[in-house]
Amino acid sequence: MDRRELLSGLAATAAASIVTPEVARATAQADRAAASGLDWRVAFADLDADMPRTPMRRVRGRAPAGLSGALYRNGPGKFHRPGGSVAHWFDGDGLVRAFRIADGQATLEARFVDTPKRRADTAANAVVTSGFGTPAGPGARLRNGDDANAANISVMRVGDELWALWESGSPIALDPADLSTKGLRTLRPDLAHAPFLAHPRREPGGDIWNLGVSGARAMVWRLGADGTLKSAQMVELPMASYVHDFTATQRHLVLILQPWVQSMMVQPFADSFEWKAGLGTKVLVLDKDDLSARRVYELPAAFAFHYGAAWAEADGTIRFDGCFSEDASFATENGRRLMQGTWTPEPSPDLSLVTLRPDGRASLKPTGVSAEFPRTDGRVAGGPRRWTLHATGGGQATPLFNGVATHDWKDGRSDAFLFGAHQLTEEAVFVARPGGTAELDGWLLMPSVNTRARATELHVFDARRVADGPLCTWRADRVLPVSLHGGFVRA
Repeated sequence: MDRRELLSGLAATAAASIVTPEVARATAQADRAAASGLDWRVAFADLDADMPRTPMRRVRGRAPAGLSGALYRNGPGKFHRPGGSVAHWFDGDGLVRAFRIADGQATLEARFVDTPKRRADTAANAVVTSGFGTPAGPGARLRNGDDANAANISVMRVGDELWALWESGSPIALDPADLSTKGLRTLRPDLAHAPFLAHPRREPGGDIWNLGVSGARAMVWRLGADGTLKSAQMVELPMASYVHDFTATQRHLVLILQPWVQSMMVQPFADSFEWKAGLGTKVLVLDKDDLSARRVYELPAAFAFHYGAAWAEADGTIRFDGCFSEDASFATENGRRLMQGTWTPEPSPDLSLVTLRPDGRASLKPTGVSAEFPRTDGRVAGGPRRWTLHATGGGQATPLFNGVATHDWKDGRSDAFLFGAHQLTEEAVFVARPGGTAELDGWLLMPSVNTRARATELHVFDARRVADGPLCTWRADRVLPVSLHGGFVRA
């Protein structure tokens, strides 16, 4: 029996000797979960095989007229194999889901991305491929970034394909009709296996901007709406920061370089970084038309995975929001603990507004609102906007979040709905109402794992009246692991 199996067995039975603080936490949390009838661990359990298209039951309300299309989601879906398991939540095999909505009905299906990593681990009957927080195992073969590509963070529609995205490898193309894997997408022959982040920024006109970060350098990608490469240009960064996301205005790219910096190159990837608060956070602003035109701003030390779309005001001031924490402890610690069946409560990220002024001054102002996965109405991406939508809630009983909210930057108010501790909510996505033009005139789609019902659910909210609760909820009577990111494609 390996150490992971030992910890799992101790936490489940609560009858063996407590040998470490980690085991004590796992045992206590398991006891509390059993007493409350809730067990958040079901949201991080393996899916062992693809899920065929399955009807979902409507358990609340009615679907709004005009809501038709597919919500595609991606996230880690398998973590354990008999010969060894992942050490971090971020290293599970990529599992793409499709919630398809038509005529007031919904279906759900899921399929694993056929990656070299998944094939290698399947053949070894163990997780041998290194990743974000998982070391390499015996027999691992790592020739380039795509050998470790889990394709498990996000998915986006590009032309007539879906692209499953990671951080340090190529996009992997899927068929949107059945989620089958078509293969790696090499954007230019001499740039095969180059990093392509999981958070591209799409302009309202269709062009796609993205980064590929390696140490203190970044490739700036610009693609057409169909995925055709328009340009790829390398830029130097002020420091070798961990970059998971970036943001953009209509004219500028905005790169946030936090003080979790790469000081070496080792496996797993996360162990290459050190938290150096004394460096502060640097914000690099690049002109889209001339990447050599740049400006660097200074902010206090803070960590964030995700940012909302930036906008520029008439005087040249740039503003954007992000979900900031004091340090990178979730990436370095709690992401690992989730795979051990335990987790240490920590403060939720704080929705904060960053302001970059033309005179060089910069500020980061917290709102005090618990938030993660900030999204906007894509029709106003890069331009002036009023609202951010995000996951919210969370607490001491469960990890992650249990609600959804919108925040109004004009009056500082938040409109939120909390489900309760039995729901683990995912990222909400905005879908515009057909014919509507005003910002947030439409719906929010938010999946969740209902740990009490042991089911995956899909909720539809009126984006202007979130606190009223879901207009409609569909349920699939099985659990898919919580996902990370995705997007809606209208039928």
